[in-house]
Amino acid sequence: MKISIIGTGRVATHLALAFYKAGITIVEIFGRTPEKAQILAQKVNASPISNIAQMSQADIFICSVKDDALETLLQKSNFKNSLVVHTAGSLDMDILQNFSENIGVFYPLQTFSFEKEINWENTPLFIEANSDKNLKELTKLANKISKKVTVCSSENRRNIHISAVFVCNFANHMYAIGEKLMQDANLSFDMLLPLINETSKKVNTVSPKLAQTGPAVRYDRNVIDKHLAALSNEPNLQEIYQLLTENIHKFVTE
Repeated sequence: MKISIIGTGRVATHLALAFYKAGITIVEIFGRTPEKAQILAQKVNASPISNIAQMSQADIFICSVKDDALETLLQKSNFKNSLVVHTAGSLDMDILQNFSENIGVFYPLQTFSFEKEINWENTPLFIEANSDKNLKELTKLANKISKKVTVCSSENRRNIHISAVFVCNFANHMYAIGEKLMQDANLSFDMLLPLINETSKKVNTVSPKLAQTGPAVRYDRNVIDKHLAALSNEPNLQEIYQLLTENIHKFVTE
């Protein structure tokens, strides 16, 4: 199996490294910035490409670029009948139908940073394809790096992605707000880490809804009003606090 990767961002980089480690031949790495393509290609013994129309034929082309750039970028591609997949959570598979007869999706449910390695064995991979043959190929590829491979429709994948935004991106934004408030008070964010770690561990064994604690659950108006008053110089944070408080109370009492 020979693959080529379109993209040099965080997802593309981690996938390329995972495939290379698994012994899969990576033919080419495409990047709109030649230097980035060169750097990643060197790491996985591939050829760097900066003109997508000049890419050689591979068994599978994995497109891992920004959602809003995908169609425009692929306009100049020439995949012929190769299997072409994207890695996006909220894009339908059919967005690729104008570029190849063989299409699919290879979506990893994970948060990616250049600075941190990924445990691919435990990372869920959601795959989709427009034929049984293509699905078989993607299953074989996915099983090379992960033990958690699931066939998933575009609709369900979109629901998974929305859920992931809440539990990952939005949760991390709450950490960022907490960090800011601690810094404003000349306190260390490290003080919150035991609480964060215990909360994240708890949801491995307890439903998040049942695990919810705090003044919003009790709707302790005395505490809530004090917190809102303390945030009087931060109207945006006041609004977030009020909205989340109302939503938490409503959610746990339904």
